[in-house]
Amino acid sequence: MKNETDAHLKPMPAMKVYDKLFAAWGPQHWWPGETRLEIIVGAILTQNTAWTNVEKAIVNLKKARALNLERLHRASRDELAAWIRPAGYFNIKAKRLKCFFDALHNTFDGSLRKMFARETAELRAWLLNVNGIGPETADSILLYAGNRPVFVIDAYTKRFMSRHGWCAGNAPYDELAAQMVSCLPNDIQLYNEYHALIVHLGKDFCRPKPRCEQCPLNCWPTHV
Repeated sequence: MKNETDAHLKPMPAMKVYDKLFAAWGPQHWWPGETRLEIIVGAILTQNTAWTNVEKAIVNLKKARALNLERLHRASRDELAAWIRPAGYFNIKAKRLKCFFDALHNTFDGSLRKMFARETAELRAWLLNVNGIGPETADSILLYAGNRPVFVIDAYTKRFMSRHGWCAGNAPYDELAAQMVSCLPNDIQLYNEYHALIVHLGKDFCRPKPRCEQCPLNCWPTHV
């Protein structure tokens, strides 16, 4: 039975939104990582910070020749914190990196190949059990490093869906992810590109103070 909030929600024409955003901006080339390891590290570091800060931290790791599984596992928390300092909250994020690489070592002998050999649901559950990894980070790892058909829901996605009346403001993460997947073809590249386009939308237009007049969706829903 639908509650009062659900009764005011509109159908979500997800592909029309995608087509409009893609026509405006084209491919986003996201996630900007050279390896699966770099993508995983970036997904953990990008929590609560701008990507430009993450890039600086990754440059530090590369300069220290620390962007490899063995070095990251052996590194102390203080070493990790020093390398990733530009990413902000560096002590917390150093702890999260340490937890991930310790768990990877203990469960999968430090092998990303073994980790990604797990079925998606099982691997997602494992990731969520690692201290400091929530649904958004887990799904970013699954989609961008693991090429799994999951849709990443971030604050930008929730904001634009809510503003257009496609979800309740308090809708839980997994419900929003399931809603997006149910409206789209089962296409990993589409999920990848769509999420990147939503990030562009959220950063430049659908901001806390929105810039609707310049947004590619500014004629929504009459003319889409």
